[in-house]
Amino acid sequence: MTATTPLGFGERARAALADPGLARALLSIRRGWPEARARAIARLPEFDALRDHGREIKDHVLAHLDLYLERFEEAVRASGGEVHWARDAAEARRTILGICQRAGARTVTKSKSMIAEEIGLNDWLEANGVTPVETDLGEYIIQLAGQRPSHLVGPAVHMTREEITELFSRHHGTPPRERPEELVGEARKVLRQRYLEADVGITGANFLIAESGSVVTVTNEGNAELTHGLPKTQIVVASIEKIVPTMEEAFTLLRLLARSATGQEFSTYTTVVTGPRREDDLDGPEAFHVVLLDNGRSAMVGGELRSMLRCIRCGACLNHCPVYLAVGGHAYGSVYVGPMGAVLSPVLYGIEQARPLPEASSFCGRCEEVCPVRIPLPALMRYWREEAWRRRLAPPTARFGMRLWRHLATRPKLYRAATAIAMRLLALLAGRRGALARLPLAGGWTGTRDLPAPEGATFMRLIGRRMR
Repeated sequence: MTATTPLGFGERARAALADPGLARALLSIRRGWPEARARAIARLPEFDALRDHGREIKDHVLAHLDLYLERFEEAVRASGGEVHWARDAAEARRTILGICQRAGARTVTKSKSMIAEEIGLNDWLEANGVTPVETDLGEYIIQLAGQRPSHLVGPAVHMTREEITELFSRHHGTPPRERPEELVGEARKVLRQRYLEADVGITGANFLIAESGSVVTVTNEGNAELTHGLPKTQIVVASIEKIVPTMEEAFTLLRLLARSATGQEFSTYTTVVTGPRREDDLDGPEAFHVVLLDNGRSAMVGGELRSMLRCIRCGACLNHCPVYLAVGGHAYGSVYVGPMGAVLSPVLYGIEQARPLPEASSFCGRCEEVCPVRIPLPALMRYWREEAWRRRLAPPTARFGMRLWRHLATRPKLYRAATAIAMRLLALLAGRRGALARLPLAGGWTGTRDLPAPEGATFMRLIGRRMR
């Protein structure tokens, strides 16, 4: 699949809203992970204190990022591994391909990695004669479907069981299987052989430990462990902000990660790998490589978007975002989706191409409320909105509307008079029905739902009564 830039969000969002199958699939998120998160947090009274500590850990690392990265490199090399620095996606792809070619690799197994998605690794490897095989079940499903992930934690959460059944039957040449456990068993049978055939294993990293040069991966399937342990060569590809000082800090963040992502107290598999196999090790790779990707992150460290680098990729902001839960991940047209994607995508693609994404938010604040490391996501999306405005990227109608709003909002008497007239007019247009099916300049709302007509006092008048 060829990577695309996030253009046409509006068109894809409208198509998503009209897709009943997608709506059913997204309903499982609304009823699942947020409720599980709430239950897990209720069992941990110190959760908010952990969030504060997690924020402090990440902020400390970002303030001393160069020192911790250098310490990590020294520790990896001391354990027998190699560290490769990549300024951008192209350099990371070339580095990984070079390692694969030197290893004589024809097939590589991969565990789930958003950084590999960010750099377009699978397409690059295939174009150069190396076959990548995704081993995470969700990633394997979307690889067969020729799609990109629609969620950070559940890559195939947008697909229904019927769609997956048809996909497996077509690609595996097997009879359609209805039960989820049968589908899982079928995928496991296919992938087991691929593990044994792979020449190189490629993983991402949830955390990098500066003190020891260790790499921490988290899964619920054990696929990263087989990707670590069976091939002779292992490649870890990670972005520079994944570094933490010691294992103690990593475990603080791990306590936040699982609860925020899926409502688990801890993920099923948490694995720590330090360098290649030693003489007394029962398994492990003979060669161990870590590729560290910058791709715009160094510029973020010193700028307004620095706090975004705290992100531990839990997906909680997606699970609670009304926009994401309405249109799904593919509508964003970007590797990163939801509120966190609305902040990161302009860094990767440029605000000129990604401008609609920071706009795709109701600013309800739920994303910031549930973020385990307290990233001020609405403020960061507002930063990109202001940047787009400064660059005059907004369409003329939007700019005219904002100028009109400013004119009214800075003149209180005129504002109150205009809103009172608007309320009466909307109520008149709505009639007995009490709602409007269509309204000029409000098509984004009325295209999928009715607009209730205002009734009673204006908001300003209600606030004034309350403050008396």
